[in-house]
Amino acid sequence: MSTPVDDPLSRERSHLSASRSALRAMREDVEALDIADVTANWVNAEVLARQIEERIKALADLSDTPLFFGRLDYLRPPGAEQAEGAEGERFYIGRRHVHDHDGDPMVIDWRAPVSQSFYRASQKNPMDIALRRRFGYTGGDLTAYEDEHLSDPGEAALTSKLLQQEIERPRVGPMRDIVATIQPEQDEIVRSGLSGTVCVQGGPGTGKTAVGLHRVAYLLYAHRERLARTGTLVIGPNRSFLHYIEQVLPALGELAVQQATVEDLVAHVEIKGTDDATAAVVKGDARMARVLRRALYSHVTMPTEPVVVVRGSRRWRVAAYELEELVRELLDRDIRYGAAREALPQRIAHAVLVQMERSGEAPDDRVQDAVARNSAVKAAVKAVWPAVDPAKLVLRLLSDADFLAEHAAGILDEEEQKAVLWAKPARSVKSAQWSAADAVLIDEATDLIQRTHSLGHVVLDEAQDLSPMQYRAVGRRCTTGSATVLGDLAQGTTPWATRGWEEALTHLGKPEAVIEELTAGFRVPTDVITYASRLLPHIAPGLTPVVSIRENPGHFEVRPVAGTTDVVDACRASLRHEGSTGLIAADARVPELAAALTEAGIAYLGPGEETTRETRLTLVPASLAKGLEYDYVVLDEPRAVVDGEPDERTGLRRLYVALTRAVSGLTVTHAAPLPPQLIS
Repeated sequence: MSTPVDDPLSRERSHLSASRSALRAMREDVEALDIADVTANWVNAEVLARQIEERIKALADLSDTPLFFGRLDYLRPPGAEQAEGAEGERFYIGRRHVHDHDGDPMVIDWRAPVSQSFYRASQKNPMDIALRRRFGYTGGDLTAYEDEHLSDPGEAALTSKLLQQEIERPRVGPMRDIVATIQPEQDEIVRSGLSGTVCVQGGPGTGKTAVGLHRVAYLLYAHRERLARTGTLVIGPNRSFLHYIEQVLPALGELAVQQATVEDLVAHVEIKGTDDATAAVVKGDARMARVLRRALYSHVTMPTEPVVVVRGSRRWRVAAYELEELVRELLDRDIRYGAAREALPQRIAHAVLVQMERSGEAPDDRVQDAVARNSAVKAAVKAVWPAVDPAKLVLRLLSDADFLAEHAAGILDEEEQKAVLWAKPARSVKSAQWSAADAVLIDEATDLIQRTHSLGHVVLDEAQDLSPMQYRAVGRRCTTGSATVLGDLAQGTTPWATRGWEEALTHLGKPEAVIEELTAGFRVPTDVITYASRLLPHIAPGLTPVVSIRENPGHFEVRPVAGTTDVVDACRASLRHEGSTGLIAADARVPELAAALTEAGIAYLGPGEETTRETRLTLVPASLAKGLEYDYVVLDEPRAVVDGEPDERTGLRRLYVALTRAVSGLTVTHAAPLPPQLIS
C-alpha cells in the first residue's frame, strides 16, 4: 500500500533524502575543483590543496548522524514588524549548512542567528515562531516527529519526549554532540561573544563539557577568519578524556581545533619523577613565579667597566655609568628577559652612534647593526645580561639550597623550601628526575625569557584540578585571546584543587571573566544524583546541588557482595541492557577485577579505548573516571575509592565523581562498609 502524498513523516523523509543528495553534490563540486592554473607556485598549491581536503572532510555525510534535527515555521503576528524569518518561511535546523544547486538553503547551520529561536523560543516568548518541530531518528533514519505550536496561547507547554529520548539514547563509542538538545541556559553560554572569557561551574550531567565544545564550534562559525589566524585549543585532563571527546567537533564540521593536556603544553623536559603532595602543592603555588623571576634577574649585574668599540682608526668609549643607565632603563620597562637582552646591544650601539654624529660623521642603520655585533659589545652584554636556559635555572633552584634560599626569602618559609629541594641534586637537565610540577616551573621560566605564543580561544576543561601555576601556564596561551573555563568545585581531586573560581581566574589572567552556573542535570538520573549529592556537604559546602530534569528516574541499586564474582555478575546484568557499561574501581583493585573479568570470559576495554557493539564494557580506574560517561555503571567498593586518596575529602570527591558517571543506571557493590557520608 502506497504512503499518502500528504503524510507529514513521508514529506520530512523526502526532504532528508533531498538534503543528503544536495550535500553529496556540494562535496562533489569541491572534489571536482581544478587548481592547476590558479596557483602561482607550489607552496600556494599545497596550501590550497590542504584547504580543499579539509573542506571535503567537513562536507562528509555521516550516515548514522541526523543531518537535521528540527524545523522552524515562522509566523508574523498581525501589525508586527517583519520578523527575521518572513511570514510562512520554514527552516530546517541541522549540524551544518546545506544548499541546493540554486543556492537556496535546505538545512540551516545550528549556529546561524536564525537557528537561535529553535533553542530559546517558548510559549511565553515564541520569538515569531508558529511551530517548532523536533525529529526522532533510529540510526540515520527519520522515524518520528513532535510539534510545539508556540504561537497558540491555548496550547499547554509539554516536555518533549523526543528530547528526553535523545538525552537518554544509549551511547557506544566516543562522546556525542548535544546540538539537538541544547537548552536555553546552555545556548546563552554557547553563543556568548569571542571577546569575553566565560567560566562555567557545572555539576555532573549538566553538560558543561559539551557546552564548551559547542561554544568553540559557534565561535569558529561566527569568527572564522580571525580564529583561523590565531588558532583554537581544547585542553583536557588526560589523553583518555581527549580521545573520548575528539569526535564532537568533527561531527559539527570543525576540524581545525587542536587538543592537548596541560602536560603537553609544558613538555620542555621528559617527565621521569613524581612529587609527594607537599612538594607538589608548593611547586604549584603562584608564589613560585616570584621566586623564578628573582632567580632569573639575579643574573643581571651592573657594569663596572666601559665598552670600547674600535672602528678603523677610531675608538669609541661608552662609560660604565652610561651602560648602567641603559641596563636600568631596560629593567624598569619590565619587558621579557630575552627581549631586553636582545635590545641591549642595540642600545649600546646607539650610544656609540650619538658620539659619531657629534664628531661629524653620518652613520646609518647599517653602522649601528655592525656596532651591535662588535665583539666588545657582545662581551659586555654577555657579562652584564647573560643568556639563561630556563631548565637549568629551575634545576639550580631545586638543587642548590643556598640559591633557593636567596631568591625565596620572604616568599617561601624554610619548611616550604625544604619540601621543593631535591634530596639528591641532579647533575644535568637530561639526567634530572623531572616531575610534572617541575615542567610547569620550566614553562614559567621560559615565558619570563621569551613571550609564549597566544591563541585566539582556549577551552579548559576539568579546570578545578589545576594548580595556580598550571592556570598561569594556560593563561599564557590566551593572553591576547579569550577562554572558556569548565569545571566543578565538588570534583576537585588534587591536593591543590581550586578553592574558588574568582581566585582561579585571577591566576589565569582573566579576573574579569563571567561566571555561569549550570544546575539542571540532563545526564545523571534523579535517583543517582540524589544519592551522590549526600556527599556535597562534606566536599563542597554551599555548592548548589544538581537537580535532574530527567523524567526517567533511572536504575539505582546498592548491592552488598561477597567478592569479585558478584561484581562480575553485576557487570553481566548491566550488559544485558543496550549501551555501554563502565566498571569503576579504586586503582588498587583494578588488577584483581581485570583478572576476574578475564576468567569469566568477559571482554573489556581500558579508558580511552572506543567501545563497540561487541565490546561494551570498560574497566575504569577511579583516578581516570572524570569526564567520562557510560549508560550503566557498576561502582566497586566505595570505601576503597575513598581510602585510595591521601586524605578523606579528596577521597570523597573522587567517590562523587565515580558515582555520577551513569546515564541510565548505577549499581554500587560493596563487601566493606559504605562510607558513613553515604548513609542517610
